[in-house]
Amino acid sequence: QVQLVESGGGLVQPGGSLRLSCAASGFTFSSYWIYWFRQAPGKGLEWFSNINTGVGSTYYADFVKGRFTISRDNAKNTLYLQMNSLKSEDTAVYYCAKGLKYGYDYWGQGTQVTVSS
Repeated sequence: QVQLVESGGGLVQPGGSLRLSCAASGFTFSSYWIYWFRQAPGKGLEWFSNINTGVGSTYYADFVKGRFTISRDNAKNTLYLQMNSLKSEDTAVYYCAKGLKYGYDYWGQGTQVTVSS
């Protein structure tokens, strides 16, 4: 069955870095767009990045552009998110999601990122 498992979250100080991973299984990873979302405490789910198939074009919300980098390793069926210059407002649960032509069908369980001094 399809599984997405995020890892790499934790506590980091403002200005610090983290690298999240999303290990995928149960589908042909290289054939699908994959997305990153996050949900901050008391707020709704928000998209902030995705990567397509093929040459791996990437897309970012303005609030992470220049700080976060999405990438994928199709040989390892893994999606990555390098997060630099972290801010307190980046504190959230981070999720990866498998894309459909319109929407998403599978989500990971999430990994907590806390940015605090």
